[in-house]
Amino acid sequence: MDSEKALIEGCCKGDRKSQKQLFDLYSKKMMVVAMRYSKSDQEAEDILQESFIKIFEKIKTFRGEARLDFWVKRIVINTALNHQRSKLYLFPMVDVHELNFSEESSFSLADFHFRELLKMIQELPSGCQVIFNLFAVEGYSHKEIAQLLNISEGTSKSQYARAKSLLRDKIETEESISYGNAR
Repeated sequence: MDSEKALIEGCCKGDRKSQKQLFDLYSKKMMVVAMRYSKSDQEAEDILQESFIKIFEKIKTFRGEARLDFWVKRIVINTALNHQRSKLYLFPMVDVHELNFSEESSFSLADFHFRELLKMIQELPSGCQVIFNLFAVEGYSHKEIAQLLNISEGTSKSQYARAKSLLRDKIETEESISYGNAR
């Protein structure tokens, strides 16, 4: 805790070594977060870079009420959301009742590598991608997502259902290709 406090104090003073240490400490984990909200590695790198600029600008406001890694992650998520916000209004709205997906279909994530799953998430339409990440990965409620994105709770739920359906289809397609090649 003392080393974290010293790191924060150094960053508050604009000390480049402290800033590099903070970046080295969190950049890999936060790149994964940025990648979940982006469509490409380049876009994720842009989000990460913008996030760390904000982190270094706002580090003086860190009050220690939450762990530093949560605070950093929150900035990365908010930066990614701001980056995606203009795209969110371009995706088609789908009513959850219009979706045709079967809960009976079974699939397993055990055979998929992280990079494959990340690519599938990145291929989702922007709205579905953001809402899937916020709900399934970050643990936000649909009510919180609705407030964050200025959409209705029903839109959040329908986009999440659509994301699940699209991911299920992608996973089942990949499984059938994999099993077909194994024969």
